Amino acid sequence: MTDRPSKIPGWRNQLDRLAFYSKQLFRLISPATQPGMGALPHEAGTSFRVWAPHAGQVFVTGTFNNWSRWRSPLAREANGYWSANVAQAGPGDTYKYIIIPPHGQPLHRTDPYARDVTPEFSNSVICNGTFDWGSREAEPLFQMPGWHELVIYELHVGTFEENPAGVVGTFQGVINKLPYLQELGINAIQLMPVAEFEGDYSWGYNPAHPFAVSRTYDGRAALKELVKAAHSHGIAVILDVVYNHFGPQDLSLWQFDGWHQNGLGGIYFYNDWRSKTPWADTRPDFGRLEVRQYLLDNALMWLEEFQLDGLRWDATNQIRNAHGFDSEPGADIAEGWEFMKWVNSQVDARLPWKLIIAEDMQGNAGLTRETATNGAGFDSQWDATFVHTIRQAVITPHDEDRDMTAVAHAIAFSYNGDVLERVIFTESHDEIANGKARVPEEIAPAAADSFFAKKRSALGAALLFTAPGIPMIFQGQEFLESGWFDDHVPLDWAKAGQHAGIVQLYRDLIRLRRNWGNASRGLTGQHTNVFHVNNQEKVIAFHRWHNGGPGDDVIVVANFAHQPQPGYTIGLPRAGLWRIRFNSDEQGYAAEFGHHLCPDIVAARVPGSTCIDEMPCFGNVTIAPYSVLILSQDS
Repeated sequence: MTDRPSKIPGWRNQLDRLAFYSKQLFRLISPATQPGMGALPHEAGTSFRVWAPHAGQVFVTGTFNNWSRWRSPLAREANGYWSANVAQAGPGDTYKYIIIPPHGQPLHRTDPYARDVTPEFSNSVICNGTFDWGSREAEPLFQMPGWHELVIYELHVGTFEENPAGVVGTFQGVINKLPYLQELGINAIQLMPVAEFEGDYSWGYNPAHPFAVSRTYDGRAALKELVKAAHSHGIAVILDVVYNHFGPQDLSLWQFDGWHQNGLGGIYFYNDWRSKTPWADTRPDFGRLEVRQYLLDNALMWLEEFQLDGLRWDATNQIRNAHGFDSEPGADIAEGWEFMKWVNSQVDARLPWKLIIAEDMQGNAGLTRETATNGAGFDSQWDATFVHTIRQAVITPHDEDRDMTAVAHAIAFSYNGDVLERVIFTESHDEIANGKARVPEEIAPAAADSFFAKKRSALGAALLFTAPGIPMIFQGQEFLESGWFDDHVPLDWAKAGQHAGIVQLYRDLIRLRRNWGNASRGLTGQHTNVFHVNNQEKVIAFHRWHNGGPGDDVIVVANFAHQPQPGYTIGLPRAGLWRIRFNSDEQGYAAEFGHHLCPDIVAARVPGSTCIDEMPCFGNVTIAPYSVLILSQDS
């Protein structure tokens, strides 16, 4: 007997002969010694490594071997991995894997770790990863601003640039606006997802190639240029990432090596009831070590190779629960919670200064608890309590329907006693789309620049920058952009000039929030006391402080009614002169504002042992309709 193929001619015999020689060839191939996944160029060529546990054979084909289907086989490694070194392959070459299932037709697959993907045919591209970040001696390493003084500006790269309709924005368009953002006082931008997606228009929450950067926005080198430029302006860069689902369009991960169950997604996905998400049946299988490693590698790529300063995880509620609700514990995905803990622990061990944010919107304090106490280990989370309550309070048309008790709760709310564990906002990409509009548009449809729209949206902005939490605004919010968010419609930057006063209002608030004048340190502190809630007159007042004392204690008074309040008495924590640092009714912000001036206040002690608002001192303020006053003492 012999294992050599027969010389009998015939079609079937040709296949047997090919199979025989393929086996001999695979016996001669050595696995790559270079660690890492995907295509990794080095001095002796490029190593390729891919996970395909159900493959019988794996080849890599590309421009380096004239797209040969058999010339570059990969060797089988342990645990379903395949690898080889290809001496002829180098940066710029395009390639795909050919996966041969034990039974079935060959599968041509884009590399799951592809750092770049061509628009046509979705071919992977070998990238060298080098980039000139500049001399560390000439330009010291960027330091992430303290989280207590962060002000985040969320933006969508495709619509942020000043472009005519039909022209998609790029990273360079964001770079061009960095001086504007720096002057506004922004010290962190948060990019909606930029991983490669199908087509030119998208919010980005349908990633097809999670390790590649959208060529529509000009690709990976251009993103690094943006990060480098932002850092030179003192601005951190946070990126949205999507780990709750992939695709579903243009998704090469689907049934990657041919195996699947129930007609579902195969090795990268759940193949049972846990696969279903609101977007597609593509929830990653968080129970598979290889899938968890894939997602961790992705997070570390953004944080290390791209030097990003943080990540915002999209819809973590869809990672930990199949239906996305805490009220349905029967749908909990325990593996999802463990996956989040594991990734956050890994990031904290390597890069503890990076800010990792969860978008969960379920009010679950466990998201931001430490992993040692079975928390998920996020540093902060988007807060539903603030956005829903404050938006409702300023949008509601009738004063009598505004609930000051709810507003007070939204202001004072925190997770685990730490005010930095929540990101607060009144506008985000979610809150101004899908049937909802921007705050001024909700207040006055088709009249976002009207008196009431300006006044009440400014009221919301003043609360945003004075309430405890990390404040965030959405692109164009500071110049009364109208309508709702549409990824086909660029920002109308002409409004920044038309509403220069409102832009100045935001600038003034941001400077106070960041304590630039050394008179409002309390706005960066942990302590909040909502000490005055008048639901009849619709007035609320609260106290913010870090350590307390002049230059630290801040008092905020807000009037949620159309009725002005002259000579309104509030409690104060200390006697002496309290200066008006901000009055949202100044006509410099808008010509139609009433310009109800409130002079600086000399606080007096309450006689005897009595108190006003449980404060030892008191003063009288004059506050205009739908307005906010911010007071503090000189340091």
